[in-house]
Amino acid sequence: AEEAFGWSHGSVLFASGSPFGPVTIKGKTYVPGQGNNAYIFPGVGLGVVAGRIKHVTEGMLRAAAHALADQVTDEDMASGCLYPPLSKIRHVSSKIAVAVLKEAQEKGLVTVDLGSDTLANVQKVMYNPVYTDLARL
Repeated sequence: AEEAFGWSHGSVLFASGSPFGPVTIKGKTYVPGQGNNAYIFPGVGLGVVAGRIKHVTEGMLRAAAHALADQVTDEDMASGCLYPPLSKIRHVSSKIAVAVLKEAQEKGLVTVDLGSDTLANVQKVMYNPVYTDLARL
């Protein structure tokens, strides 16, 4: 990442399959994006589960990509990051799932009634990693 940002004087659009820490070139800090399946597939899977979709189409993957791109802020881009921060992954996944469901509904592939608030229904089926504290016996 440092070589790419340094060689291009910060003008590169950089993403890698592995995480890299921030890079500072001439006083400006860039945050390399981690361009792997951490963003698209959880949201697509969530949409499939929420809508009990039988198969995934190219249109759903395209909708997922657009939903991800729509969540990249000007601030993200200014720091050289092509994706939202991973700290927002649950929110990002929810928005991707809603986009997948919308596309699937248009094609008649959703097999359950999602009601009027698709986002709320998606969030109801999202896994919440909360663990109970165990007491020593």
